[in-house]
Amino acid sequence: MAKVLGVGGVFFKSRDGDAMREWYGRVLGLEFTDWGGALFLPQDAAAHPGAATVFSPFKHDTDYFEPSDKEFMFNLMVDDLDAILARAKAAGVEPVKLFPEEANGKFAHIMDNEGRKIELWQPKPMS
Repeated sequence: MAKVLGVGGVFFKSRDGDAMREWYGRVLGLEFTDWGGALFLPQDAAAHPGAATVFSPFKHDTDYFEPSDKEFMFNLMVDDLDAILARAKAAGVEPVKLFPEEANGKFAHIMDNEGRKIELWQPKPMS
Protein backbone atom coordinates (compact mmCIF):
# COMPACT_ATOMS: atom_id res chain seq x y z
CA MET A 1 0.00 0.00 0.00
CA ALA A 2 1.22 3.52 -0.77
CA LYS A 3 2.27 5.63 2.21
CA VAL A 4 3.58 9.08 3.03
CA LEU A 5 7.34 9.03 3.61
CA GLY A 6 7.70 12.35 5.39
CA VAL A 7 7.48 16.08 4.95
CA GLY A 8 8.97 17.11 1.63
CA GLY A 9 9.01 20.82 2.36
CA VAL A 10 7.53 23.72 4.24
CA PHE A 11 6.28 26.52 2.02
CA PHE A 12 4.80 29.74 3.31
CA LYS A 13 3.92 33.23 2.19
CA SER A 14 6.04 36.17 3.28
CA ARG A 15 5.54 39.90 2.89
CA ASP A 16 9.26 40.27 2.03
CA GLY A 17 11.03 37.04 1.06
CA ASP A 18 14.48 38.63 0.95
CA ALA A 19 14.09 40.06 4.46
CA MET A 20 12.72 36.72 5.66
CA ARG A 21 15.70 34.80 4.24
CA GLU A 22 18.09 37.36 5.74
CA TRP A 23 16.44 37.02 9.17
CA TYR A 24 16.54 33.21 9.17
CA GLY A 25 20.14 33.28 7.96
CA ARG A 26 21.30 35.82 10.54
CA VAL A 27 19.28 34.58 13.52
CA LEU A 28 19.26 30.81 12.96
CA GLY A 29 22.13 30.27 10.54
CA LEU A 30 20.04 28.84 7.69
CA GLU A 31 21.86 28.78 4.37
CA PHE A 32 19.66 29.52 1.39
CA THR A 33 20.20 28.27 -2.15
CA ASP A 34 20.16 30.37 -5.32
CA TRP A 35 16.51 29.39 -5.91
CA GLY A 36 15.54 30.81 -2.48
CA GLY A 37 14.99 27.77 -0.27
CA ALA A 38 17.04 26.09 2.45
CA LEU A 39 17.64 22.33 2.40
CA PHE A 40 17.63 20.06 5.43
CA LEU A 41 19.28 16.79 4.46
CA PRO A 42 18.09 13.55 6.08
CA GLN A 43 21.58 12.47 7.08
CA ASP A 44 21.94 15.59 9.26
CA ALA A 45 18.88 14.66 11.35
CA ALA A 46 19.77 10.95 11.26
CA ALA A 47 23.06 11.78 13.01
CA HIS A 48 21.05 12.87 16.09
CA PRO A 49 19.31 9.95 17.82
CA GLY A 50 15.78 10.84 18.80
CA ALA A 51 15.28 13.20 15.86
CA ALA A 52 12.05 12.83 13.92
CA THR A 53 9.60 14.85 11.86
CA VAL A 54 6.25 15.34 13.54
CA PHE A 55 2.96 16.10 11.79
CA SER A 56 0.38 16.96 14.44
CA PRO A 57 -2.90 18.89 14.34
CA PHE A 58 -3.67 20.90 17.46
CA LYS A 59 -7.10 21.82 18.80
CA HIS A 60 -8.51 24.91 17.10
CA ASP A 61 -8.53 26.87 20.38
CA THR A 62 -5.00 25.98 21.55
CA ASP A 63 -2.95 28.77 23.07
CA TYR A 64 0.32 26.91 22.41
CA PHE A 65 1.10 29.04 19.33
CA GLU A 66 0.68 32.35 21.19
CA PRO A 67 1.72 35.11 21.01
CA SER A 68 1.53 34.38 17.28
CA ASP A 69 -1.87 34.73 15.66
CA LYS A 70 -0.87 32.33 12.84
CA GLU A 71 -2.60 28.96 12.49
CA PHE A 72 0.71 27.11 12.43
CA MET A 73 4.20 27.21 13.87
CA PHE A 74 7.53 25.83 12.75
CA ASN A 75 9.43 23.27 14.81
CA LEU A 76 13.08 23.31 13.79
CA MET A 77 15.52 20.62 14.97
CA VAL A 78 18.84 22.03 16.15
CA ASP A 79 22.07 20.39 17.22
CA ASP A 80 22.93 22.88 19.99
CA LEU A 81 20.00 24.84 21.43
CA ASP A 82 22.15 26.98 23.71
CA ALA A 83 24.37 28.09 20.81
CA ILE A 84 21.34 28.82 18.59
CA LEU A 85 19.78 30.92 21.37
CA ALA A 86 23.08 32.78 21.84
CA ARG A 87 23.16 33.55 18.09
CA ALA A 88 19.55 34.71 18.24
CA LYS A 89 20.27 36.92 21.27
CA ALA A 90 23.24 38.50 19.46
CA ALA A 91 20.79 39.32 16.64
CA GLY A 92 18.36 40.91 19.12
CA VAL A 93 15.94 37.95 19.32
CA GLU A 94 14.98 36.75 22.79
CA PRO A 95 13.05 33.57 23.50
CA VAL A 96 9.37 33.99 24.29
CA LYS A 97 9.50 30.73 26.27
CA LEU A 98 12.15 28.36 27.58
CA PHE A 99 11.21 24.86 28.68
CA PRO A 100 12.82 22.57 31.24
CA GLU A 101 14.63 19.67 29.59
CA GLU A 102 12.34 16.70 29.06
CA ALA A 103 12.46 13.12 27.76
CA ASN A 104 12.37 14.29 24.11
CA GLY A 105 15.09 16.91 24.56
CA LYS A 106 15.35 20.68 25.00
CA PHE A 107 12.87 23.23 23.62
CA ALA A 108 12.59 27.00 23.29
CA HIS A 109 10.20 29.33 21.45
CA ILE A 110 11.15 32.43 19.48
CA MET A 111 9.25 34.61 17.02
CA ASP A 112 10.38 35.38 13.48
CA ASN A 113 10.33 38.86 11.98
CA GLU A 114 6.77 38.41 10.63
CA GLY A 115 5.23 37.06 13.84
CA ARG A 116 5.47 33.29 13.28
CA LYS A 117 6.29 31.18 16.30
CA ILE A 118 9.30 28.91 15.95
CA GLU A 119 9.81 26.01 18.30
CA LEU A 120 13.49 25.12 18.48
CA TRP A 121 14.11 21.50 19.47
CA GLN A 122 17.35 19.79 20.40
CA PRO A 123 16.38 16.10 20.32
CA LYS A 124 17.87 13.50 22.59
CA PRO A 125 17.71 9.74 22.32
CA MET A 126 14.39 8.32 23.44
CA SER A 127 14.32 5.34 25.80
